[in-house]
Amino acid sequence: MKTKIHTDLAPAAIGPYSQGMAFKDLIFASGQLPLDAKTMAFVEGGIKEQARMSLANLKAVLEQSGGSLETVIKTTCFLSDMENFAAFNEVYTEVFGTENAPARSCVEAARLPKDALVEVEAIAYIK
Repeated sequence: MKTKIHTDLAPAAIGPYSQGMAFKDLIFASGQLPLDAKTMAFVEGGIKEQARMSLANLKAVLEQSGGSLETVIKTTCFLSDMENFAAFNEVYTEVFGTENAPARSCVEAARLPKDALVEVEAIAYIK
């Protein structure tokens, strides 16, 4: 049976979807934008600050459901501009390292919700 994931520590869904869903021992986290959960405004700064916020929001969703950044199996990362790829990778490496980094796809999207610079979704397992 699937279970809806919700935490006030990550931004509320801005459409007809859940922050995430758990099924058996897997977590499917929706794409996390760089929004402050309290104000629903973007974090100040550029791609690095937005990447950190998106990943912090992802962490909150995962932890709400019994997972963590360490249990992430796969991420899909959306960038509004591939020119930000190297800077995004710096932040991504700060969070996931290189030794056991999850499988990943990283693509440029024509446009992200609210004109974000980055959005990150993940599949993880429950500890």
